[in-house]
Amino acid sequence: MLVLSRKVGEQIVIGEDIVLTVVDVRGDTVRLGIAAPRHVTVNRAEVLRAVEEANRDAARAGDEDLDALRSLRPPTTEG
Repeated sequence: MLVLSRKVGEQIVIGEDIVLTVVDVRGDTVRLGIAAPRHVTVNRAEVLRAVEEANRDAARAGDEDLDALRSLRPPTTEG
């Protein structure tokens, strides 16, 4: 891991097209501005972990869960 010290207003450039700017520092909180191309996904790590965990939980759905979901569908009419 690379550790850098920056002051408010200073920037870090990642690759050719991602720029991190230190916007504010208050106590133990640092506010960062991130300029990146639209195709680059930027997420907070804790949010990404929560989404991954929710996806894993959903993938573990059992037969009872699937039956409960199927019961919510309106009956189909065959013609």
